[in-house]
Amino acid sequence: MTLITLTYRERTALETLSAHTDNAHELRRAQALLWLGQGETVQVVADRLGVSRQTLYNWVTRFQLCSAVDISARLADGQRSGRPRTAQGVIDPLIDEVIERDPREFGYRSTTWTAPLLVEYLRQEHEIEVCCNSVRLAIRRLRIRWKRPRHTLALRSATWRQAKGG
Repeated sequence: MTLITLTYRERTALETLSAHTDNAHELRRAQALLWLGQGETVQVVADRLGVSRQTLYNWVTRFQLCSAVDISARLADGQRSGRPRTAQGVIDPLIDEVIERDPREFGYRSTTWTAPLLVEYLRQEHEIEVCCNSVRLAIRRLRIRWKRPRHTLALRSATWRQAKGG
């Protein structure tokens, strides 16, 4: 017994979508529904796609419940709970604008920018609350690289006496 029975229209729409979509999530869901419609077992399809069996049951249920909408909308990602990503597009230009400047110009007692210092800057100057990880990801997206100064105090080479003439 198959888990899902697809109509001719649904099957052709899924085949067309799987052949022409750029979205990997939609492709996986379309392939799963096609394989399940052909009689493959849930365990085989779950192993093939690297998802749990419960995920496949969820995909099938959602596909069957939303029969009135377009196929691509039935396969699209659903609404997620939790806080949406809001800092990505906002803090990137702000960090890019200030990263080349000296933090002392803004009243900070540091000569280089650090992620916690940028968090403090964004909070004070722009009233944006972000975490250090958001700032680190923004720095990575902007491809900004810098090295912290490494101080090697009072370390002498083995031949320093010879270099001094002794």
